[in-house]
Amino acid sequence: MKKKGSKGFGPETIFRLVGFAFFAYLFFGFMLLPCLNTLTSIFTTKNAAGEVDPWAVVRFFFAGNMSKYVWNSLKLAVLLVITVNVVGVSIVLLTEYFDIKGARILRLGYMTTLIYSGVALVTGYLFLYDRNGIITSALVNAFPGINPNWFSGFNAVLFTMTFACTSNHVLFLRNAIRGIDYNTVEAARNMGAKPFAVLWKVVFPTLIPTMFSLTVMTFITGLCAMSAPTLLGYDSINPEIVRLAGSSIADEAFPQARAALLSIILAMFTIVLLAVLSAYERKGHYLSVSKTKAKLQKQKISSPVGNVLAHIYAYVLFIIYMTPVVMIVVFAFQTYGAIRMKRLDLSDWTLINFFGTQDYEYLTSRGTYKVRKGSISGLFSNEATLGGIKLSFIMSAIAALLACLIVVLACNYIFKNRNKKRGVIVEYCLLFPWLLPTILICYSYRTFFNSDTVWYVGNNNLYYADRVRLLIILAYTVVKLPFSIRMIKAAFYAIDEELEDAAKNLGASSVLTFLKVKLPIILPSVLAVFALNFNALFTEYDMSATFASSHGTTYAMIIQSMCEEEGLYGYNVNASGRRCASTVFIMLVSGLILYLVYGVGGRDLGERLELKEKRKKRRDKLLSRFHKDSGVKAAAE
Repeated sequence: MKKKGSKGFGPETIFRLVGFAFFAYLFFGFMLLPCLNTLTSIFTTKNAAGEVDPWAVVRFFFAGNMSKYVWNSLKLAVLLVITVNVVGVSIVLLTEYFDIKGARILRLGYMTTLIYSGVALVTGYLFLYDRNGIITSALVNAFPGINPNWFSGFNAVLFTMTFACTSNHVLFLRNAIRGIDYNTVEAARNMGAKPFAVLWKVVFPTLIPTMFSLTVMTFITGLCAMSAPTLLGYDSINPEIVRLAGSSIADEAFPQARAALLSIILAMFTIVLLAVLSAYERKGHYLSVSKTKAKLQKQKISSPVGNVLAHIYAYVLFIIYMTPVVMIVVFAFQTYGAIRMKRLDLSDWTLINFFGTQDYEYLTSRGTYKVRKGSISGLFSNEATLGGIKLSFIMSAIAALLACLIVVLACNYIFKNRNKKRGVIVEYCLLFPWLLPTILICYSYRTFFNSDTVWYVGNNNLYYADRVRLLIILAYTVVKLPFSIRMIKAAFYAIDEELEDAAKNLGASSVLTFLKVKLPIILPSVLAVFALNFNALFTEYDMSATFASSHGTTYAMIIQSMCEEEGLYGYNVNASGRRCASTVFIMLVSGLILYLVYGVGGRDLGERLELKEKRKKRRDKLLSRFHKDSGVKAAAE
């Protein structure tokens, strides 16, 4: 007879064993082993005689030009830390701390990088500043001596990424500024401190933890930059890894091992930076504030000259942020000829860049005209572009869903074993991908699974043909696990343990308790994480470029290809128009998702119930009025 309280071999035990097996399969099979294979490939390189030479790649690194890519990435990362922090801190201070006229409008302009980023943002800047860009064309016409190729290389990458990477400041530093206790600011001013002295000695010290985290994130972003260096022609680590991954021994010396070494170097930098950040956070940083916290009030700039300069600076930044957005939106509704010539024609608006097709007539080298039927196609009428949208949408949705599902089950287990080592081990294993650059994980997948000898995937080559899509989904999922667990784990803290105990006392099983009690509480946070993951993956370029394949051409890669020469002999026609339309489409999708996350999803349960009750009352009022009007009309007849 089974003793009371013994678990036995029931459904819950089977579920737990299956969960352990799946977790071990996920961690060892898709996180650890592929990356270890990349590490060992560095020391198994063969020389020209066919002999294994463990130090061949290292010698090549110091003798060749590989060190140039590392230096270029380090230079970009260091300077980005300076420029992004200067611009990021200033835009937050201008909209949240100082009393600047039109701060709400300025804030909207500064937040545009939240709704379009990555390859879409870079192509937006190219539309303005490349050799045929709107602003470059205007400058060349006004000043013929200007080099039309000025927007390329390191300076172009630094300029673009400086304004692209302030999104984290807008999100996190803004919240930190708003959390400052105004009593401390007022006390310092009452003691005779000048406004900028208060800012430096009172406000900035409270922002140091946030600033340190933002600095580390910016440094890693610059170090692992991919889309901007690729499109703007700058030799950094990630584009070189992707190039080497597609090369062969016949083209150059041991390209795969060189790519592996560069990936490991990136991983070392990332691990060191995250270790420093963790050590800094463990120290703890506290600021003594009053018990009755006062809301921060905006500070007026007392100096008239300083006030004017601050306003000029604020609106110059606003113009820099908004010009690409406005120009892209406007030209998205212009004809092919207007976009090609970069001339705005307000009398002729069209939707051809989004829908429909037109014939294209061009002059051949022999002086004869030819016509290609339907070559000028819109975003949703172009087969390649529409295919990229569908593929990215499906893969991003599946990966975002898988990441949330895995993390929700893992967090439930972690909280049930919060005081045990196995719970900590599960959490750290899911955070493991954060220690590695995205490019290393993707490169490891490409080389490790490009074989039919991996037994735990059925000896199938996952990089072959349509299977590469499964490989991309796996990479997407693994890369998003750390972010998902940090966000969803925070939602589990909101669960009252008494609710779980009450469900158990009523005889509910652990599975039923999870489905009926825990899941409804954390569901808004899970949906928010799903939306953010999807938003990031839908236009993701770095991983897509690593898995370059005709069967896995994502939306971001389609957008990147639109930057190539268009219209030559009737091919790749209207690429600029589709590029503008793509950016507008991405901004609409991203804006909708952010609204659902921070607007609808940001409301707590009480607010949602209150809004639901208001909608019900409004509906009942409209129905009663309708019935009343119908009754009056019937009586009159």
